[in-house]
Amino acid sequence: MSPDALVRLVAGRLLQYPDERLYADLDLLHEAVDEPALRAFIAHARVQHPLDLAAHYTDVFDTRNRRCLYLTWWSDGDTRNRGLSLVRVKQVYREHGLEFASEELPDFLPVLLEFAAREEAAGTALLEEHRAGLELLRLAVTDHGTPYARVLEAVCGTLPGPSPKTRAEAKSLARSGPPRETVGLEPFGPGADLPWPTVPAAPERTPA
Repeated sequence: MSPDALVRLVAGRLLQYPDERLYADLDLLHEAVDEPALRAFIAHARVQHPLDLAAHYTDVFDTRNRRCLYLTWWSDGDTRNRGLSLVRVKQVYREHGLEFASEELPDFLPVLLEFAAREEAAGTALLEEHRAGLELLRLAVTDHGTPYARVLEAVCGTLPGPSPKTRAEAKSLARSGPPRETVGLEPFGPGADLPWPTVPAAPERTPA
């Protein structure tokens, strides 16, 4: 697994609701990645009371304050088009042998990051499709002044090219981004042995 894939996998864990599983796995996550921004957030989480970090998480990632972890929300809002975008994301998962069966929506950033770690080429293309929303989320969380901004900075750093510095630059990505096509992209390689995956594993195939 490449360094970028590990960043995505660990960041996806850190961007989930901080429950007992997260605190039990902080040491493992710290050892798995050497990205300074992620290690800085892990150090922050270690000294926070779990209830305090959970309350902070709920405050930060709030749709009403335009800090939403569901990437199609940024492009489609709560419209009929969003349903089509969600189907599109599930289609990409299916093309790579994954039948999405989580209680979360398929565009939930931690889910997408795990997919992008396990299937790096296809996952990068999918993140690029939604990069405008991802960068707008990063800018909004940075403006909020939360340590979670470091996690999003690390995620955006795994994508080609520099991150936009303003909202106007980020919004322009929606008009100039790559076409929505990833059919034919092959899996990058095996995943890392990290705990509690979100994206279901591909079903085993029995010999004919």
